[in-house]
Amino acid sequence: MSERVTIDIDNHVATVTLNRADKKNAVDTAMFDALHQAAERLGRDGKVRAVVLCGEGTDFCAGIDISVFAGDGIGASLGDLLAPQTESGANYFQNAAMCWRDLPVPVIAALQGSVFGAGLQIAMGADLRYAAADARLSIMEIKWGLIPDMALTATLPPLLAEDKVRELAYTGRLVPAEEAVSLGLVTAIVDEPLASATAVAHEIASKSPDAIRAIKRLTATAWRGNVAETLRLEAELQAAIMAGENQKEAAMANLQNRPPVFADRES
Repeated sequence: MSERVTIDIDNHVATVTLNRADKKNAVDTAMFDALHQAAERLGRDGKVRAVVLCGEGTDFCAGIDISVFAGDGIGASLGDLLAPQTESGANYFQNAAMCWRDLPVPVIAALQGSVFGAGLQIAMGADLRYAAADARLSIMEIKWGLIPDMALTATLPPLLAEDKVRELAYTGRLVPAEEAVSLGLVTAIVDEPLASATAVAHEIASKSPDAIRAIKRLTATAWRGNVAETLRLEAELQAAIMAGENQKEAAMANLQNRPPVFADRES
């Protein structure tokens, strides 16, 4: 099995690559672990001044691997995975996005192709997002009868209006790159996202690292609300949803390629 995430460091810039191109970089438990470990390693490396986050192949990340739904490879109970595990209050799943937001140095995401579900939420943990014209973004969790629970309630509010977030989460529709820029999901559309992200990262790395870290801390403080509370609520709501029949029906209908039949809410 190849490494789920690779790290290359050049002149103070770390390039972190989701390395599962044959699966469109879908996130399984091994990749969750690798993302956590990569961020932890870079957070301890005082020589790293900027990080580029990208995906190998034609897609940044097509979302979560369905093996995670079945609990394949997860060595802990769902309750343990949904419990806070970091200083910011992030649980196991949320930390795949929050670990980049919590890094003291800027993180720049290079996006292409599919940026769906978990992939979008990981990308939103970055400071900046450069996208190819072919990038398509989606808050796709509703397809499985779930809510976005990888810290999107912490990363999106500073960027999007509440009604826009609701519309995207309610429908799960695909957002083309051009619209993503206008909404605020993407910083800019560029011809070569990885090259552009790398160039910006090196420019940042050429500045005073103390000032850069201070700028990230200041802007994060100014735009954040009660992050721990929003993360706790995400986990609480998701646990309740995953215990219900409608989420199971959404997943089974999707796997069986049939229309779902949902139960009505009890009055």
